[in-house]
Parts: sequence; C-alpha cells; structure tokens
Amino acid sequence: MNLGIAGKRALVCASSKGLGRGCAEALAEAGVNLVMNARGSEALEAAAAEIRAKYGVEVETCATDVTTPEGQAQLLEVAGQVDILVTNAGGPPPGMWTDWDREDFIKALDANMLTPIALIKALVPGMMERGWGRVVNITSVSVKAPIPVLGLSNSARAGLTGYVAGTARQVAGSGVTINNLLPGIHATDRAVALDTGVSQQQGISMDEAKAQRAATIPAGRYGTSEEFGQTCAFMCSQHAGFMIGQNILLDGGAANQVM
Repeated sequence: MNLGIAGKRALVCASSKGLGRGCAEALAEAGVNLVMNARGSEALEAAAAEIRAKYGVEVETCATDVTTPEGQAQLLEVAGQVDILVTNAGGPPPGMWTDWDREDFIKALDANMLTPIALIKALVPGMMERGWGRVVNITSVSVKAPIPVLGLSNSARAGLTGYVAGTARQVAGSGVTINNLLPGIHATDRAVALDTGVSQQQGISMDEAKAQRAATIPAGRYGTSEEFGQTCAFMCSQHAGFMIGQNILLDGGAANQVM
C-alpha cells in the first residue's frame, strides 16, 4: 500500500532501537525524511546511518534527553517544522505501590506524560497552519489493562491518554490527527528487563521467564518492532485521516476486552 506520505518530515523520539526504531524504519520505507532522537549518540548515529543507506531518505539526529526542558529545546531547534510526530520514552521501573514516593511519580510524569504534551504543544500549531499533521504517542497496554507492578507507568500514561482524548478533537478540523499506539509485550530491551525481573523473583532462567510471559499472549509470542512500526506508519498515513483520538492496542490479544 502506498501510504501517501513520501517527502514528509517526521520527528521520532527514542528511535535508536526498539519500538521507536521500528517506527522510524517503517516511516523511512514510506519515503519520509526523519529527525531521530535518543539519549546515546553512538547507537543513534549507527541507526541513522543504517536507515539512510537502506531507504535513501534524509535523516538528521539529535542526541539529547528529551524529558528535560533543555533537551526539548535542543530537539525542537533541530526538528524545525515537521509533519509527523512520534513520541516515545522508556517506561518507569517496576515495583509495588509501597515503593514509590512523590519524586518517583514526578519523574514518570515528566517522561511519559509531560514530555509528549510539550512536544505536541510546540509542533501541532504548525501542522494546523499547514492543514495536515499526524501525531502518534507510543503509550502502553497498561492504559487499558493496568499492570500492578507498573503503577508509575499506569498513572503517567493514563494522564497522557486523557489529554489526547480532548486535544485530538480540538485540532482534527485542521487536518491534524492525534492517536495513541499501545504496545503489549514486544521483543525489546524493555521486555528483557521485565523478563529479568521475573527470572530473579521466581528463581527461573531467562528462557523460562520469557516462555512463561509468552504463554499469557494468545498469539503465543512477543511482538516485533517491525510490525509495530508498520502499524505506526499506517496511523501516520494519508489513509488514517478519520482516526481521531483513538487508542490502538497491539498486544497479541493479551488484554481480554470487548472494546
């Protein structure tokens, strides 16, 4: 399918690896020029070089911590005007409700709620003026099915979801769509970290921990960053202009819900 976005310019956050890298690759395959961001410059430059070579699109990079005001200012200066924004940030650490204090919640809110909102506020007005734009926020299945050990993530991402629900409907008339993409378990560093926690807690091997978690997914496996990226690219396409303020679940069927 021709997504109709060749020549557009996209900012993809946390895109040196994992789900962000999958989204960057899928957009590049569709002919979109990229601004890629991550904290570590070495992995970021390597990913950018591979995407340039493979897809022949323009790729700019900005190695900075986008969860800080200084990092946001630096990234926005590099990005300039973009047509597509994909927000993404690593999730807060797991734990129990008794483990977290105010500062833990502030860090989670900064990374997983307030940073996407800041980028939306900075970039969407330009999209509205030009009459076209796409925003996809990578959140989590925990928005629909809270995960007890991920209370920090549950809270912060739910807050972003509420913000998007209202904002998306205010900007839709200007040709700008804002939607959320909710991953379940995918084969990324995040999955390895959570598998490690299960392994250590239960005294089992990493393979056993992964098999145990995969068994909770009707699809019988972890998702891949490639299929996640292709879903994101469709949400950014010309064909998704009637998708407004939605939460698209991509979890292999793990969340047993009617809607």
